[in-house]
Amino acid sequence: MSFSAADVKRVAHLARIEITQAEIEPVLAQLSNILHLVEQMQAVDTEGITPMAHAQDIALRLREDEVTEPDQHELFQSIAPQVEAGLYLVPKVIE
Repeated sequence: MSFSAADVKRVAHLARIEITQAEIEPVLAQLSNILHLVEQMQAVDTEGITPMAHAQDIALRLREDEVTEPDQHELFQSIAPQVEAGLYLVPKVIE
């Protein structure tokens, strides 16, 4: 797959990036290089390779899931301007 100048303009528009006419050719070359790299990666035979979650064979240390902080929601909500049923009430900002 290859990109055209029109494709670069469309991608820039979708990404909300302003791109000048002089910048189109270098960006086109960079995008083509990225696609070429992806094609090379897809050509590699990965049959029999187990997917891995991390580049190094490590295990994360786990801890018990326990509450360490006291429940202070009533204290925090006591100073809120408006609260209802344990929820903070805020003004509507989108109509």
